[in-house]
This record gives sequence, C-alpha cells and structure tokens, in this order.
Amino acid sequence: MIRLTAWAGKRFAVLGLARSGAATVRALVASGAEVTAWDSDAAKRETVEGATIQPIEDTDFTGYAGVVVSPGVPLNAHPIAAQAKTAGVSVIGDIELFAQARAELPSHKVVGITGTNGKSTTTALIHHILETAGVRTLMGGNIGLPILGQAPLPEGGVYVLELSSYQIDLTQTLDCDVAVLLNITPDHLDRYDGFDAYAASKARLFAMQSAGQAAIIGIGDEASAAIARQVARSGRAEDLTKIAPGVCMDQSRWPALQGPHNAQNALAAIAACEALGVSNAAIDAGLASFEGLPHRTRTVAVKHGVRFVDDSKATNPESVAPALRAFDRVHWILGGVAKSDSLEACRPGFAHVVAAYTIGEAGPLFDRLLGPEAFPVTPCGTLGTAVGAAAQAAKPGETVLLSPACASFDQFADYAARGNAFAALVEKL
Repeated sequence: MIRLTAWAGKRFAVLGLARSGAATVRALVASGAEVTAWDSDAAKRETVEGATIQPIEDTDFTGYAGVVVSPGVPLNAHPIAAQAKTAGVSVIGDIELFAQARAELPSHKVVGITGTNGKSTTTALIHHILETAGVRTLMGGNIGLPILGQAPLPEGGVYVLELSSYQIDLTQTLDCDVAVLLNITPDHLDRYDGFDAYAASKARLFAMQSAGQAAIIGIGDEASAAIARQVARSGRAEDLTKIAPGVCMDQSRWPALQGPHNAQNALAAIAACEALGVSNAAIDAGLASFEGLPHRTRTVAVKHGVRFVDDSKATNPESVAPALRAFDRVHWILGGVAKSDSLEACRPGFAHVVAAYTIGEAGPLFDRLLGPEAFPVTPCGTLGTAVGAAAQAAKPGETVLLSPACASFDQFADYAARGNAFAALVEKL
C-alpha cells in the first residue's frame, strides 16, 4: 500500500468505509497517523482496524490534518462540510492523499481522465496500451482498486486515474502529467449549483496542472470547448491537444471500440499515450487487442445472426445516443429510474432504432415520450420480458441493445447486476 512519512503522528477523520475509505484508513494507520473513522453501515465499520470508530457528528475536528470523505458524500448537503470549516480543516478525498504522497514515491507519471461519459473506457484503454507497451502501470480512482491500497509502482511507472467530478472536488494538489477531459453533459446536478458549477469542477483538473503538462480536451460540447479556450488563454496553448468530434477513423481493427463515441475515446487515449512517449506500434497493438469493459457496449452473444449488446452502464440519456449510433438496426431496451424527464439527448441515435422496449419505473414515462416516434414502442415492465420480445422480433444482422438511459435501483442492486441479468437472459435464449 502507499504510505507517507509526513502523515505519522497526524490526526485524520475518515467518513465512508467502502473500498476506498477502508484502504484510506489502512494507509493512514500504516503510516503512523491517528484515525477516527465512521460509516453508517455497521458491517463496514468492522472491516477496519487501528482506527477509533466514532460517529463523525461526535468528533471535534480541531487540530486534525484533514477530513477524508467518500466521493459519495454530498458535501452540498452533509453537515460534515460545515463542521470541518468551523474547525479550519480541509475536506479531502483519497486522491488528494495520493497526490500528497507522490513526492515519496519512485519517479513516475500520472494520467487523470474525467468527463461525463466515456472516462472508464478511456482510462482502461490507456492502461491497456501502456501494458501492451511494457510500461508498468496501475489503474485506480473511480475504477479498479483503490489507489492507496495498491503497492507503489517502480521507477518509470504510470498511474492512470479515472476521476469523477466528486473526486476532483476533494482534490487540491494533483498535478497530472497528462490530463484528459472527454465531454461535459448535464449529470449529477443535484450536487452542484447548476451546470456551470459542474463544468467548473471538471476544469479544476487542468487548473491543478503545471505549465508544460499535457492537456487533452474533447471539444464536441460548448462547456468542454470553453475549458480548452481557458487552458490556451492561460499561456498553455502548446500543452493543449483538442479532440474534435466527428473525425472519420478506420475502427474496423478495434472490435471493442465501435461507434463515434469510441472514436473520440480512442483519439484521447492515443494522444495521452503519445504524450507519454509510447510508440505508434504499441498504441496500434493496444487498440486492436483491447477487449472493452463490462456493461459498456459489450457484445455478450451473437445468436442466429442477432448481436446482443450490454450497455447497462449507460445510466443517462447523453450516454445512450452514441451506443445507438454504433449499430445500424437496433432493438433498444431502456428504462429504470429516470435521471430526467426527457430523452432528447438520445435523439441523434433514433434513426438507428427499429423498435424500443421499455422497462422499470420509467417505463410509462418513456412510453409517452417515444410514442410519437417513427418506431414501435413495446411496454415490457421487466428486463426478462423485454429480452424475450426483442429477441423474437430481431432479424439476422440486427442488434438487441440494453442501453437503459436510467439508474437501475428500482429492479437491480446496480448497473452491473442489471447487465449480468441481461447476459444471463440472453444465454438462456
């Protein structure tokens, strides 16, 4: 695990003891820090040792070196933010602790990837290309294992971090050697004072960089393009690589990277790896051998000429349109817990839809929204019913696509459980 001698003897509070929180406690305790920890889940409290287990509201933070919170804690509503401010203590996350520890780690580089959509695929792709090139690398942040719980890389290694806006909010000093922004579309607005504040959170990834570090920004939306202009105006025009939308590329050699959205993901990964000095041959090999991520436009089966694709991670309408456009004739399964009362963001992909099949809590809403469209809409209620109906209707050469545009919590534990259920249903066909 990653340790920092500067933490020895200092006091920290940790709120949230899921994977990253538990790893944070272990790293701090191993470094000689005094830790007070809490989670509302008693089972999670039992997973940590060496910390004082105590409700946060009973803790006086005066004299603490930091209050470390899970990215899932809504700082705009949780009392811990005001509590820490009163004590004059910073509220940070595990990524900030990693940033503080970097000076004691073997010489290395850090790639940080953010964006509303595509960041998991791009993070995994960069990590895979580096591995293909023989570069020692670790993947963490919002994907993979908690970064503080992993053994430090040897000299010359590259840490590849997927960073949500929540994680960036909790980070103050992460100077990425390569910073990537893919896109910004409305999401998580319950945690921000409007869309501009959400975009400003993403922009902080570049504000923390030093001059001379690579900044790679997709300019397919106005918010991201504005950040690119901001980076250029700050005197860093030479650091900036802009990824334009709609670039025509031969993606036929990259089975797991189909569709216009993955063209952008691939271009961002290529630019990042070039900035790290990876050869073109290794980049090409990595793109061709990348297998994709579970639940992100991943083919789970081809039966009787019909392709079945799990895109359960598409939990907002903005992430669905690229998936629809990635395939020619689509039987679209959608629904769950809606994040908005509109599907307009999906419209660029409607020309590819043969038929739609609605499920879950949002089913009646989506039935109404899609009713006037030029394709039939079948209310199904459950995923099992939708898979059966779509499989029966689909013809060879067509695609049955689970791309829900919704959260999963009405019928499933999470998007992964929903995707696994889809794969199991397809297997039984």
